[in-house]
Amino acid sequence: MADNARAKKLADLIRKVIAEKLQRGIKDPRLGTHVTITDTRVTGDLQEATVFYTVYGDDEDRASAAAGLESAKGILRSAVGAAAGTKFTPTLTFIADALPDNAKAIEDLLDKARAQDAKVREASSGATYAGDADPYKAPGEDDAAE
Repeated sequence: MADNARAKKLADLIRKVIAEKLQRGIKDPRLGTHVTITDTRVTGDLQEATVFYTVYGDDEDRASAAAGLESAKGILRSAVGAAAGTKFTPTLTFIADALPDNAKAIEDLLDKARAQDAKVREASSGATYAGDADPYKAPGEDDAAE
């Protein structure tokens, strides 16, 4: 079993090698320049690597990029093996990263909250206090009332 530092180091190397290979080495038009490797995780035994990626574009671009990555998996694994120099090259699994979708959902929720804040601000613009302007008693008021 490898230590976590070694797995992290191998994950960083895999991310770097795959990104460079996608940019320069693979001529598949489905991948192009709109695929970004966001994260890589390696299991503790260094046998499997999960590569997270995002695709700039619509659903059709995402589907074609997923197919392109699956077809280029062998070439990418060979490049990782040559760069890593380990006894066993980890198998690669590509997973579309949900980060952009999560960020969009959060941004939509923030826009909704801003709109509600604007409504409250607008409704309270001409409002006055329910009680006196100064709700605190001044010293000596109780003595004067008695």
